[in-house]
Amino acid sequence: MMLKSMLERFAERSPVTVMTQVGLECAVGSDWLNELFNEFRERQYTRELLFSSTVELMSLVALGLQPSVHAAAQAKGDLGVSLAALYSKINGIEPGLARALVARSSERLEPIAQEILSKQVCLVPGYQIRIVDGNHHPASEKRLAALRGLRGAALPGHTLVVYDPDTRLVVDLVPCEDGHAQERTLVPAVIGTVSKGQLWIADRNFSTKAIMADIHRAGGAFLIREHGASPNPTELGVARRKGQTDSGDIYEQTVEITLDDGEHIVLRRIEVRLNTPTEDGETVIRLLTNLPKRLGAKVVAGAYRYRWKIENMFQWLESVLHSEVRTLGYPRAALFAFSVAALAYNVLSIIQSAIEAAHDIQPENPVQLSLYYVVNEIKTTYEGMMIAVPEKEWEDCRSAAPNQAARLLMDIALHVNVAKYRKHPRGPKKAVKKGYVAGHIARSHVATARILDSTKSPRKSP
Repeated sequence: MMLKSMLERFAERSPVTVMTQVGLECAVGSDWLNELFNEFRERQYTRELLFSSTVELMSLVALGLQPSVHAAAQAKGDLGVSLAALYSKINGIEPGLARALVARSSERLEPIAQEILSKQVCLVPGYQIRIVDGNHHPASEKRLAALRGLRGAALPGHTLVVYDPDTRLVVDLVPCEDGHAQERTLVPAVIGTVSKGQLWIADRNFSTKAIMADIHRAGGAFLIREHGASPNPTELGVARRKGQTDSGDIYEQTVEITLDDGEHIVLRRIEVRLNTPTEDGETVIRLLTNLPKRLGAKVVAGAYRYRWKIENMFQWLESVLHSEVRTLGYPRAALFAFSVAALAYNVLSIIQSAIEAAHDIQPENPVQLSLYYVVNEIKTTYEGMMIAVPEKEWEDCRSAAPNQAARLLMDIALHVNVAKYRKHPRGPKKAVKKGYVAGHIARSHVATARILDSTKSPRKSP
């Protein structure tokens, strides 16, 4: 009874921390993780160190609860293996296992997200959106002996990420160890997941005949920004004006692409003739799609704007979660760290959705939640909660049905003081052209205190 009241106290005083552990239990229980390892491992095996323990340590780093893998291992203290063995395990996590960790855990979280977001209207009615984009990992520190003599940056690899904006989950992730490989080469790995009723949205880096043909033949729909040189469609008619948005005028044109085997695919080209040029000076954005005409040109153009949601997700992974551990030089270790960070993001996304549903926070509501403050709360409370509440108290979460888990999360979310986690957006920046300046001026320095003193208005004597 005392233990139960202890958990209830944490739920009242730090509900987001309790929700985090509930989400982790629903996404990746230790038994489930070890079963996943046995299914997708290639050359690795389990001796003393379980895969679940490795994921647990990396998740502590991803959530910012520990500054490094070494610190996480030191804090745990009872791994049963040496640090060298731990790093050997992390450095050898196969890309297929890292991908399965994200894809399979998102399958476990998706029905919970759908229960929580059941009142939310789909962004594109009748379609399940899949936004695909690549993420190149930044250069790692040159701790490996083979890298120390190099002057250039050491790239640990990159990933192709698939994001569902309706459930706010990363649903798939394809890791690549070659940092110089083109992200388009990873697309065939996700084509097998394309199904009827899905809408795949991508930028112009994915504007190729092969990608469009593969999605079309799999029964899916696509909305891809047209590249200037590819796929170079044949125009079948003139562009006709279809309306106007706040970005500019909308035009539609029928075009056709011819595949290597001679097959012809008729597409719609949607043009947005911008009122204001982009940062690159472009005045027209062209989109190619096989969506039916019942979805008008304005709807299609609006749907492409949802692509920025994956950019927001990448930003959260980088700035709030430790998705890029620069001390991990081995590609497989860096890719595994990014996969665990994506898993952590999915859990936090479920928490955010539950809080918004429990407090009826709509997208247009001025009080928006910030994951930064949510993670900051978790950092300060999580370790103490895990010490005070024994592991057996969380067992029911692992076997809970999706509707039960969703209800539990929203019940706990009722204790959340939303004002503590609200965003504080800054006002719009003024566009100021800095122009050219001589090098000796750019490299000069000033004392901030002196500059501030010189700008102060002199006090008037009484």
